[in-house]
Amino acid sequence: MNYLRLKKAKKIAAVLKKGKMVRAETLSIVYLPAEETEMAVCVGKKFGKSVERNRIKRLLREAFRAHAAKITSPVSLLLIPKVAKEYSVREFSRDIEKLLTKEKIVESSAP
Repeated sequence: MNYLRLKKAKKIAAVLKKGKMVRAETLSIVYLPAEETEMAVCVGKKFGKSVERNRIKRLLREAFRAHAAKITSPVSLLLIPKVAKEYSVREFSRDIEKLLTKEKIVESSAP
């Protein structure tokens, strides 16, 4: 399943206002049922200069890409990382899978 990028400020604000937030060690996910699967990454200035922020966005998008095909019902997602010293695709991917499985947004990979 492909997903769209959530770009409009109004849509992002609606997801933040009406959506449900779940938290993990490295990130928080805010989600809301939608007509199509959409995803946005929110990385504020507290994460550093633009080079660092863009790197975090790339890592989050790559981690999400691995789980996008398993999404069972269309949903709008906001991925919000937590401030840390180091960021890795492996940690983001682990937490994304854990949260999406817990909220029954993706099919469980465990038998």
